[in-house]
Amino acid sequence: MQHLFRLIAKVAPTSANVLIFGESGTGKEVVAEAIQQMGREKDKPFVALNCGAISPQLIEAELFGHERGSFTGAVRMHKGCFERANGGTLFLDELMEMPLEMQVKLLRVLETGRFCRVGADEELQVKVRVIAATNRDPQAAVDAGLMRSDLYYRLAVFPIEVPRLRDRGEDISLLANMFLDCWNREEGTARIFSRTSHRYMHEYHWPGNVRELKNMIHRAYILADHELDIANAISPSKQIMTSVPSDCITFPLGRKLAEAEQRLIYATLGYCGGNKTLTAEVLGISLKTLYNRLNEYQAKVFAGDLPAQSHAYGSNTGT
Repeated sequence: MQHLFRLIAKVAPTSANVLIFGESGTGKEVVAEAIQQMGREKDKPFVALNCGAISPQLIEAELFGHERGSFTGAVRMHKGCFERANGGTLFLDELMEMPLEMQVKLLRVLETGRFCRVGADEELQVKVRVIAATNRDPQAAVDAGLMRSDLYYRLAVFPIEVPRLRDRGEDISLLANMFLDCWNREEGTARIFSRTSHRYMHEYHWPGNVRELKNMIHRAYILADHELDIANAISPSKQIMTSVPSDCITFPLGRKLAEAEQRLIYATLGYCGGNKTLTAEVLGISLKTLYNRLNEYQAKVFAGDLPAQSHAYGSNTGT
């Protein structure tokens, strides 16, 4: 973590664009926020956009805004992320989920600082520092045609890799104590870890990285009267599935094929860290088909035909 802190401290006072990469849940957005807080823009806006949580048809309007009546449903003028972040920082999470045609438009804004709202002719001028993040290897993404090389070189002025939590053993106790101190302050309590908790945390492999660590400690905090027992905080589903490989799912017989398909799509989406492009590739379907399926499941949730938890993977992705 000390190496990561040094990199943040070096780049924060500058105006350089930053590209952060690492597995989902490693804390890439936390790094972006730290860069902003330690930089000249600390009192300026910090706007975050998850490129993987927005359909390709809407991402341009989210980035650049739109005029009233510019498309169906545009009932009023909307300021986009660049306009709202003017003078500050724009954090683009899951950058590789951005369509290539949008990457061209993003590149132009990075080069000129100018753009038009959707449906407008007048150009707007902004000064925005862009910090982007991805859970892919950026150079491999360029080689695979998922990211334009010119955009990569424009963003990767200062690349930062956030290591997996299991490769940062010295950070586990530090982060765990920080999370527990935070909840103790918020709730006015003085709970502590059990004597075995730190050993357990160092032995566990943390596939969900910092996000999983934080969630597990929060669960242990809720369950505890005084001492947190991390081993008891493992979710029931993980306790039941300990003998099943992590890349397998189970499904009871006697259910409809559509239910199995839905289960497989959500399981693969989770396996791919919320990356929809990779999920579509693994499943052997087009990205459009994947979006159609997720939108269909979401509509059924609102109609009451599916349990609400099925909706969670369809609208959110991890950093």
